[in-house]
Amino acid sequence: MRVLVVEDHQTLNRLIATGLRREAMAVDTALDGRDALERMAVTRYDVVVLDRDLPEVHGDEVCRRIVSGGAGERVLMLTAAGTVRDRVEGLGLGADDYLPKPFDLAELVARVRALGRRAAPALPPVLDNGDLNLDPNRRVAFRAGRRLELSPKEFAVLEHLLSAGGRAVPAEELLERVWDEAADPFTTTVKTTIGRLRGKLGDPPAIHTVREGGYRIDSP
Repeated sequence: MRVLVVEDHQTLNRLIATGLRREAMAVDTALDGRDALERMAVTRYDVVVLDRDLPEVHGDEVCRRIVSGGAGERVLMLTAAGTVRDRVEGLGLGADDYLPKPFDLAELVARVRALGRRAAPALPPVLDNGDLNLDPNRRVAFRAGRRLELSPKEFAVLEHLLSAGGRAVPAEELLERVWDEAADPFTTTVKTTIGRLRGKLGDPPAIHTVREGGYRIDSP
């Protein structure tokens, strides 16, 4: 899942981004509405965490443009005003969910994950492929009944490969969907992570390299 956090309070922006990254999400950040719109013009996001009171371009206008753009991003609107009227106004702009400040980070993460499921094609609650099992909600994965100790990036790569249903996934797609804007496309980041993941999955090999096509987990 790729998320854009738009919040002008730098400390809160960083806190939200860190919390989402710990849940294996790829997160970009913006401190004002203009920067957010520029990022959305070049990157497809599943969810936008959007502060309503933003400098440069107000959050209301950012939300309107997201909805009118029709790209399918889900919007979780944040605001310091928590009255019923404020919530109704925010949802009336086209936001998918609304969270007043202050909020619990765990609740925000849960809401972002729920919106992400709505933004993507429907998937089963547990991804299975042979003796591989991955539960995106509980953030656990098993092979042959053995729990896998995976880093957030390793978990996200495995989740994306299993979600592909046997399709070969290019390294560029993994870089876009699992990492964020800070990732260098010319590094061996994807290859290195795939190597570590293969080691943790053990034998027989589950992830196969497709010549000029990327990586694939074959259907059983």
